[in-house]
This record gives sequence, structure tokens and C-alpha cells, in this order.
Amino acid sequence: MTAELPIGRARRRADSSARRFSRLSRTTFVGGIALTAALFAVGGWERRWIADDGLIVLRTVRNLLAGNGPVFNAGERVEANTSTAWTYLVWFFSWLTQARLEYVVLGIALTLSVAAIVFAMLGTARLWGGTAAQLLLPAGALVYIAVPPARDYATSGLESSLVIFWLAVLWWGMIRWSQAEKVRLTSFFALTFCAGLAPLIRPEMTLVGALALLMIFCAPLPETRLRPWVFRAVIVAVAGVVPVLYQIWRMGYYGLPYPNTAVAKDAGGAKWGQGIVYLWNLVGPYWLWLPLLVLAVAGLLVMRSRRDGEQTGRHSIVHPSAKQTPRERIHSFSTWLRTPSAVVALMLGSGFLLTVYEIRVGGDFMHGRMLLPQLFCLLLPVMVLPLKLPGALTGGEMGSRRTDYVFLIVLAACLGTAGWALFAANTTAIKTGTKISSSGIVDERVYYVLNTGHDHPIRAEDYLDYPRMRAMVRDIANNPNGGLLINSPSFMNWYIAPPPEPIPDGGAGHTVFFLNLGMTSMNVPLDVRVIDQMGLAYPLAAHTDRLTDGRIGHDKNLYPDWVIVDAGMVDKKPWMPWFLDERWVTQARVALSCPETQDLLASTRSPLTFDRFRHNIQQSLGFAKYRIDRVPKYEIQRCNLVDPTDPNAPK
Repeated sequence: MTAELPIGRARRRADSSARRFSRLSRTTFVGGIALTAALFAVGGWERRWIADDGLIVLRTVRNLLAGNGPVFNAGERVEANTSTAWTYLVWFFSWLTQARLEYVVLGIALTLSVAAIVFAMLGTARLWGGTAAQLLLPAGALVYIAVPPARDYATSGLESSLVIFWLAVLWWGMIRWSQAEKVRLTSFFALTFCAGLAPLIRPEMTLVGALALLMIFCAPLPETRLRPWVFRAVIVAVAGVVPVLYQIWRMGYYGLPYPNTAVAKDAGGAKWGQGIVYLWNLVGPYWLWLPLLVLAVAGLLVMRSRRDGEQTGRHSIVHPSAKQTPRERIHSFSTWLRTPSAVVALMLGSGFLLTVYEIRVGGDFMHGRMLLPQLFCLLLPVMVLPLKLPGALTGGEMGSRRTDYVFLIVLAACLGTAGWALFAANTTAIKTGTKISSSGIVDERVYYVLNTGHDHPIRAEDYLDYPRMRAMVRDIANNPNGGLLINSPSFMNWYIAPPPEPIPDGGAGHTVFFLNLGMTSMNVPLDVRVIDQMGLAYPLAAHTDRLTDGRIGHDKNLYPDWVIVDAGMVDKKPWMPWFLDERWVTQARVALSCPETQDLLASTRSPLTFDRFRHNIQQSLGFAKYRIDRVPKYEIQRCNLVDPTDPNAPK
């Protein structure tokens, strides 16, 4: 008995050390989440703003609240916002709180951005086995919040915060599903429903959601009384009920199978060279490849260092042997689909494919914005890294040299990542400020800060200090009869094309033709029609062909001659602005009479009867592909019409 006393004391000391380490690991993890979330919240708040494109969303929300429907201009059914879920989320909280729209969207965006980091870190912690016998240190999370565009678009009024929040929740839910011994049906169908929302979060997120649903569909099913084929049918129904119903409604209401923004920017086009430029514009200045490489190596090293029997049982990866039958191989693969390693492969593969897609379409004009979801996906498996301390530090048994080696590598990776984060967070990638470089890419927040003179341009009236905005508001007020406001070729003055007489009581209404839709539309009443030459809110411009060498994101430019005719303004000099050509206007009038073009315009402007709804559904794919030539003369030729200005044309 006397010999056993030292052994008993040693065991008690070991148990006490283990309990202390367990408390330390939990405290470290919770503190790491709190610190990272706080840093992101402070960083996002310090760079708070709402972009011009963010104000575009609010114009649609204003129309919803006013009872005009989900449109940008009353009487013209155009889906000017890419994220359907973001539009209705902002609308709901605006209706609920009755607060100013800019402050509502600012609060929602920052909250979702911070919550995304929290869910991402929680999901990764589950991937690495929690806080048992290891410390979980922030790693990939620091990389994401350190990149300046991530903090810029933590607010901005755009759907970026919603996208990363959805990715984080999907990641967390998929990891829980892959590790659960017994899957609860409520959480299972909540995960399925979440994955199914992908196309409403943002169209390209359909790739991530579809792959996640395919994994869930093909993996072993939870235990139920339903037959497998019936249960899988329920999965399809739960995942598809909202997006499918909305898709039917979208095609009937808007006459398109996807948002009008995808038509305006030709989301199916290819500009590989510009896409590479856009990728390097984010990766190069911050040396972003360095932490990605370091964390990838550290993550792989931790995985390889795990004991062979650590993930035995149902979660072990089944490798098909040569003796297995095809049915057994399929079963083995199906079993693997419900493992954490499969979920990691899902997110890494999605991040890679989305990056390739973004490069293909040429990226964007906003620095870093369209690559943030891809970066988030690639960082999810290493949002935190597990640091398993050597036994000498925890009071446990001495580990092997390999364990000590892994400890040192992971510790160095975490410290190196933190050091890099300090460098990246204080790096300015684009130094041109108010000027747009030859690449067409701009630091959007800095650009508007400098051009408005406001450190935090948030409210619509903050943008009145942007060049030409106050003059636009003044000219509308000074011309009660209405008319079409067009900016001069020098972008210095507004010119007004008047409506034809007789002028109805109350005026003929105003139309503004200008590129900056957000600041323009949010500083005028809803009865002022606001359209743009690129086509985000103007179907006629959206369906023109893409300019080969145009600035990315702005490579459509409809001539104002078309708008004179379409808006029904006086088309003769001297009433028409001096820089317009009567000949071109006459040709545009004939070109607009093209039957296919008239059918396209009717899909958004005709009263929404049942027959119109049905016709829109039937023709939506054709409308999406339809293009016109921006030069009226060539459009007349394309439609086989008669050019009235051609002296040789048949009478």
C-alpha cells in the first residue's frame, strides 16, 4: 500500500493538470474568438461606409416599402440587385424597425460580418476535435480580417457580409452533420434548407449549395421510417421549395432567369487576362499567397501527425480495395461523403472553382470584393489551428520528437500569421485615390471618401457632395415640367431634353440618365425615373453587346440618342442637347421599332396580367440571350428595317 501512494498522488496531480489545461484551452479558444470578432468589428466600423452600389439596393427597398413592388423604377419590372436574399433581408428589418434605411443596412452588414467569423471558427474547432488536450489558436480568421477589402465590405451596403455569413453557417452545419453519431431530423433539414438558399444568396453560390446538397443526398441517410427514395424526395423538396418558387416568379415577373445585373455584366462572358490582373491585384500587394501557403502546410502537417486510430469507427475514411465490388466501392464512397474530410474537400474545391470562374469573367472593378468569398472558403479549414502542447508543458506523458516538431511548426505558423496580419492590415494596395488606373480597378471606399469629402459616406445626402449631384437635384427642382437629364460629354454639366407639349398638369415627369445609380436614385423622389447607360436598371442598355476593351464592370455604354426616343422627349434642335445627332435619334426611333426589341421591353413594362406572366416564363431564356447593337444604324440592319436617313433605301 505504501508503494501505491506515490502512484496515486501522481495520478491525482496528472488529473489536476489535465483539468487545468482543459480550462486553459477553453478559455484560450473563447478568448481567441472574442478577440478576432472584436478586431473585425472595430476594423469594419472604422472603415464604415455605404457604396454607391449599396444605395442601389436601398432604392429597391424604398419601392417595396412604398408598395411599388421589388423594382428600381416604378412601372418597370427590373431586378437591379444581384442578391435576392439581401434585398428582402434589408426590406424586412427596415419594415420592422422603421429606422433610416442607411443605418439599417449598416447594422445588418456589420452584424453578419462579425457573426460569420464566429461561426467559421466554431465550425473549424469542431473539425479539429474541440478543445480537448489542445489549444485552438486563431489563424485563418486573422488572415481574412487583416485584408483591407474584407473590412471595407464588412459594411458597404452590399451583400458581401451575407455571403460569408451563409458560407460560415453552411460550413458549421456540414461539419456537425459529418460528425454526428445520430443526426437529428430538425438540424438535418435546417442544413438542407440553408444549402438550398444558395442561388438567392448570390447566383454563383449555387455551385457551393449544389455540391453540399449532392453530398447530403448521396451520403447515408438518418434513421427514419420512410423509405430511402421517399426521404431523398423530401430532401429535394425542402432544399428547392423556396429557390424554385422564386425562380418561377422571377421568370414571370421580370422576364429573365437571373437578375438583370447578370445580363448587364454578361456574367457568362470571358475575359481571362483581366481576371488574372484582378486576382493579382488582391494577392500581390498583401503577399496573400504567403499566409495561405504557410497555413496549408501547417494544416496538412497536423492532419498527418494524428494517430492512425484517432478517427476510427464511422468517421474513418474507407479506401476501396481491389477486391471490392462496384457496389461496395459506391457504398464506401457514400460513407466517405459524410466525413469531415469530405466537407473540407467541398469548401476547398468550391473556393478553387469560384476563383476560376471569377478569373474567367474578368473579375470586377472593386478592389478585392469579388474574391472575398473565395478567400473565405479556402481559409475555412484553418480558421483556427490546433496546438497540441508537449507533455512536459501539460504535466502529462512525454511526447515523441514528431509531436514536439509539429508543435513548433504550428506555433511558428500561428505567430507568423499574426505578424503578417499586422503588415497586411496597414498596407494600401491602390494608391491612385480619386483616379482610376488603366486596369479599371479602384479602391471603391477610398475613391468615394475622397470624391465626397466625407470620411464615412453613409447617408444618401453625403453623396450630394459628389461632383454633379447637387446640380442634378437643383435642375430637377427648377424644371417642374419634367424632362430627360443627360450629363455632358465632359461630365461637367447637365442638359435637359424637354418633353413635348402639351405638358400635363403636374409635369411630364423626370428621367435621369447617369452611371452612378445609387447616389442618384437615393437623392430624388421615387417618381423620378433613374436609368443608366450600362444597364443595371435599364433593360435597353443591359441587352447591348459588351465592349471588347471597356472597363471591367462598365463595359456597356448605351448612346443617349436611344434614351431621347425611349423617354419620349423632343428630338429636334435646339431643344435637344447640342452634342446629340438628329440623324442618330431618327435611326434610333426606327431601331426601337424592331419587333423583338419591343417584345423585350414589353416583358418589363406591360401590365402584369396572367398572360404576360406566362409569356415571360416561356420567353425568359430567349430574352436573356437577346442583344441589340448600340449603333442605331447597325441595329436597323440587324432587324432588316429601313433606314430613313439612307437616300438609297427603298421607299
